[in-house]
Amino acid sequence: MPDWSALTTELSAWRDLGRPVTLWWRDDDVQRATPALAKLLDLSRRYRVPLLLAAVPHGMDRTLVSPIAQARSAWVCQHGFAHANHAPADEKRSELGPHRPVPVMARELIRGLDILRERLGERMLPVMVPPWNRISDHLIKHLPHLGYSGLSTFGARLRDRPTTGLTQVNTHVDLIDWRGGRGFVGAEAALSQLVNHLSARRQGQADVGEPTGLMSHHLVHDDRSWAFCETLFERTCAHPGVRWLEPDQVFTRDDRSA
Repeated sequence: MPDWSALTTELSAWRDLGRPVTLWWRDDDVQRATPALAKLLDLSRRYRVPLLLAAVPHGMDRTLVSPIAQARSAWVCQHGFAHANHAPADEKRSELGPHRPVPVMARELIRGLDILRERLGERMLPVMVPPWNRISDHLIKHLPHLGYSGLSTFGARLRDRPTTGLTQVNTHVDLIDWRGGRGFVGAEAALSQLVNHLSARRQGQADVGEPTGLMSHHLVHDDRSWAFCETLFERTCAHPGVRWLEPDQVFTRDDRSA
């Protein structure tokens, strides 16, 4: 059985300081309605944990529209354009890296933003989640001019405003072991990521205003991944000091004063 005591201790440390523990949830690679997506949305509904779905615009199936419209606590943002790798074979995968001209990538992103806005309307947040969590610094500077107000990658952010008009809020807990078979990373590893970021925030070693983010990938979840999510939501939602934030709050608020 996984040992959840370190998380319990960390939550108590936040409580003793009189601070709420702020968390948020992002799920990547959304493109069509699937049984796994239905399970994800049901999990969000049952535990009342708000969810940001990072959707790939190119090839997005219209079947995605109805379940999202019916989900009260689900929002959608943009996950690149086609989730296509443009990096050389000897480099890490990237769609929005320094390998193509900024104007070329900008035209794609605008097309994708138009698709999502047309199909999802008010459920769409102008937040960019780059595929593989990688994006060129040169492109970041252009995002506000393209219509984006938010950016989300992985790991503790260096600053909350990477450029004027853009708020960055990252995820910090990755449930998938991408190098070891694309299965669940394991409860101990996931809890370690969670506790480490919470502890760093509490001690001033990371930006206390950045809510700790859970990153899931519903299409590759196995039974252990789903079970971990269930237990995590059960424990945190029952804790009076924990707040799962709405995605629109995540990119418009500053929790430093909370």
